[in-house]
Amino acid sequence: MKKCIILLGAPGAGKGTQAKRLEADFALPQISTGDILRAAVGNQTPLGLAAKQIMDIGGLVDDSIMAGLIEERIAEPDCAYGFILDGYPRTTRQAEILCELLNRQGDGDLFVVNIHVPEDTVRRRIIGRRSCPSCGRIYNIYFEPSRDGNACQNCGDTLVHRSDDQAEVVDRRLAVYREQTEPVIAYYQAQGHFYQVDGFRAIEPIYAELCRILQLH
Repeated sequence: MKKCIILLGAPGAGKGTQAKRLEADFALPQISTGDILRAAVGNQTPLGLAAKQIMDIGGLVDDSIMAGLIEERIAEPDCAYGFILDGYPRTTRQAEILCELLNRQGDGDLFVVNIHVPEDTVRRRIIGRRSCPSCGRIYNIYFEPSRDGNACQNCGDTLVHRSDDQAEVVDRRLAVYREQTEPVIAYYQAQGHFYQVDGFRAIEPIYAELCRILQLH
């Protein structure tokens, strides 16, 4: 049976990390709206061209176009046994449209999992993140600092604090999440396909719980 997996959680909750692990271990493709948007625009598909026109003037791609892109993507052969949606749906309306889409397809089990992490921890995870531009290693000044201060302990290059990891940017992202995406949790709780896991743990126990919830063996 196809597994339709939706991972919810605040920025920095660890959705991407868990999605990549599930993809590698069970061949369930991780579908990011950003990735499929870029692919559709690059391939000049009709929906991609429509999205490009909107983005070129600084607009937000509307829900109907995004739903069309999602529908095209999950119809591809690598999604025959399931897929993981990371970062979609972001709003209750998108969740309603996705529900209609999955009902039309009529096959597959839906699993909606919220990876819950306290907001103060999320802020420290993102704001404290430092990356090495040479070897790519990631550190965190609060949880896993480099032994060499502001230099990478692997290669010695100076660590970088990305612009989108700055405090004011993170606070804006969290405000948008609270306003737009938290209501999606209530929507799926009412649908009866909802699970919540404690994301304030190491990666391995979170992953083990996800596999149990998703009935992956």
